[in-house]
Amino acid sequence: MDNKESIAKLISDSLETKKKMLEQNQIECIEKIVNKIIETYKNKKKVIICGNGGSSADALHFAAEMVVRFEKNRAALPCIALSSNVSSLTAIGNDFGYDASFSRQLEAFAQNGDIFIAISTSGNSKNVIEALILAKKLNIFTIGFTNTTGGKMKDICDLCFCAPSSITARTQECHILLVHIIAKLVEEKIFN
Repeated sequence: MDNKESIAKLISDSLETKKKMLEQNQIECIEKIVNKIIETYKNKKKVIICGNGGSSADALHFAAEMVVRFEKNRAALPCIALSSNVSSLTAIGNDFGYDASFSRQLEAFAQNGDIFIAISTSGNSKNVIEALILAKKLNIFTIGFTNTTGGKMKDICDLCFCAPSSITARTQECHILLVHIIAKLVEEKIFN
């Protein structure tokens, strides 16, 4: 297969995976997630989000869409990406171990009425699972973004979007589409 054929196949694979997001159960899950985030912001609470690697980049992207803007100039919405503070991450990793990298920060920032969004393409990232377990103890509503199986996250999260693929790249492409859907609808419903 030459480069052109490889490129066309990768684009086609991405489109086919995203088409699976049109299934009723996927749309219903996305709608519930959007509605919960809108409710949280209307109640003057915040979203806290985390992930590792590419999922960390997605978490940072989500936070930027909320704090800055998506398509319209509007008031900032509070959102903290737990991977953004390198000093905290490295201190926690050094003093408590990497598995506590998100839970320790969640302990510091989470308040009643907030939402915690956990992103893991496998659904099994230990530091993400530890943060989800703590969120449940703190009575914080949890949302997961993961792959088709859901991993361990599926049974821990209050709502879990399971991207319709087990391939990391396709899963992440669905997650970034989900981020844009949320950003668009949050802006429309809150800043009508």
